[in-house]
Amino acid sequence: MTGWGQLTPVLLLSFQQTIYLVAWTMLIAGVLGLAIGVALHTTRRGGLLPNPVMFQLLNVLVNVVRPIPFIIFITAIGPVTLAVMGTTIGTRSVLFPMSAMAAFVIGRVVEQNLVGVDPGMIEAARAMGASKPRIILTVLIPEALGALVLGYTFIFVAVVDMSAMAGYVGGGGLGNFAISYGYQQFNWPVTLVTVVIIIVIVQAAQLVGNRLARKALHR
Repeated sequence: MTGWGQLTPVLLLSFQQTIYLVAWTMLIAGVLGLAIGVALHTTRRGGLLPNPVMFQLLNVLVNVVRPIPFIIFITAIGPVTLAVMGTTIGTRSVLFPMSAMAAFVIGRVVEQNLVGVDPGMIEAARAMGASKPRIILTVLIPEALGALVLGYTFIFVAVVDMSAMAGYVGGGGLGNFAISYGYQQFNWPVTLVTVVIIIVIVQAAQLVGNRLARKALHR
């Protein structure tokens, strides 16, 4: 028997942990990733702030971090996580590796979406005497907003996936719940319920993201 009477409180706690991890990761990595993406776009050759050294440094960092499987990334930066968070175990400690990896992934997504902005609009703003920071804030980012919303929605799904894998290192969340009470105990209904909850979270985020993107594209 599944024993939902005892498992329900654990499931609710795991759900809260997943929401905590995903929300904070999206907030932290969303801001850092936007900064990285803007820096990549503006420091490239022909950008608003061309700086080959800065561009190459950021480009290499993104290219190195992105291909690493997240479960390996968590263990690889364990010493850094310990130094920053004071521990490598627990829900809070997983925030650091999740935010770090997501920030670099978001950075590349942001850069790719900003490349699609019509250069003519940027040149027009420069001709009107707009400062470079103002061009970034009022032309570059707003013009790419619809694509950026879709990009962030895609990353949200990846972050949910990261939160599930965090269960392997004691990070808690729905992944840990599915592993501990489902897979390891051959309790397949528990695993199925966890999968359904994750699907609902992802579908809800996708629905919201699509609607926001449509509004941004038709503003």
